[in-house]
Amino acid sequence: MSYPIERIRADFPILAREVNGQPLVYLDSAASAQKPDCVIDSESDFYRHGYAAVHRGIHTLSAEATSRMENIRAQAGRFINAASAEEIIFVKGSTEGINLVAASYGRHFFSAGDNLIITEMEHHANIVPWQMLAEEKQLQLRVIPLLADGTLDLARLPALIDSRTRLLAITEVSNVLGTVNPVREIIAQARAAAGEQFVVLVDGAQAVMHHRVDVQALDCDFYVFSGHKIYGPSGIGILYGKKALLDAMPPWEGGGSMIRTVSLTEGTTFTDAPWRFEAGSPNTAGMMGLGAAMDYLDKLGLDAIQAYESQLMVYALDALAKVPDIILYGPDHRAGVIAFNLGKHHAFDVGSFLDQYGIAIRTGHHCAMPLMAFYGVPSMCRAALALYTTHEDIDRLVSGLTRVQRLLG
Repeated sequence: MSYPIERIRADFPILAREVNGQPLVYLDSAASAQKPDCVIDSESDFYRHGYAAVHRGIHTLSAEATSRMENIRAQAGRFINAASAEEIIFVKGSTEGINLVAASYGRHFFSAGDNLIITEMEHHANIVPWQMLAEEKQLQLRVIPLLADGTLDLARLPALIDSRTRLLAITEVSNVLGTVNPVREIIAQARAAAGEQFVVLVDGAQAVMHHRVDVQALDCDFYVFSGHKIYGPSGIGILYGKKALLDAMPPWEGGGSMIRTVSLTEGTTFTDAPWRFEAGSPNTAGMMGLGAAMDYLDKLGLDAIQAYESQLMVYALDALAKVPDIILYGPDHRAGVIAFNLGKHHAFDVGSFLDQYGIAIRTGHHCAMPLMAFYGVPSMCRAALALYTTHEDIDRLVSGLTRVQRLLG
């Protein structure tokens, strides 16, 4: 069966609007994806007909909201094939999930003299928390370097691992280059060389919308993703952690919902994981939207989405390569994003001109300044492909870039 692109696009109301008198071409989904009607309606319906505080009361609305929240926790577990719903923690997004692991697991289990491994292609969210922790705990931060083709120099990995290596934090898909890292093989190689106290965190923020994720097959210890990048709401995301690790981790925030008992004289005892990591009133409406987004992806089928996006990526790379003076960054095989510059022109200028033609791309350092430094540029343009992107969108991007090149000279 052919991919129903027109029906899919009809599900996203914003795609029907015009920008600067031109039909919108939205190529910024890697930053934040647009939302289908089912996600918008799910949040609205919850506020209109089902809103109540969860885990707070015995009345019907509270019980219903709590049940829906826990059902979505289980749904998120199935979405990435966790072994149990109790391995799923609701967070604001990937950034908060990584910070939670650093603040709870890292502070509790890492000691001065230990070392952590990250990569040169990481988003700042998977760099800065580890830098902060390394400074606080006197840890060494080691880096898997990039190669010129946009892949990691994995031949360097064995030399980075020793008996004091405690963590590998790695992106599954680069948010700039679209590089799809062989995470399963990397994890297996690292585990064979590291000690028993070694754990792996995978940043899946740019992966889960493009292909199926199986955290058990990856054998990662932690995995994070954000709802707003998988066509769900902002302010909601998932941290997966192996149950034995979550059970051993202390809370990182204190407040309601995460306690068992509180005494002014005898201190506080905490509830079980994952709830001990969910202090305060959660973004329950965001959870409803996240559940609707995962339903939407499941109904379309991630295999079908991956097949469509893969052939669209081939088409886009071939078309963009014909634009005069374009510089493409990253490997031939990639997912989701295409980073480029147009000759000597600053990315900001290129993006500003494209916006006049109704074409939305991302420009800047993409929260990946070490990667920009590797390529010796201050910024790049980035076009992101999504399940609603069309061949016509790519054609308009190519046409727009050609016009920009003529205008800027």
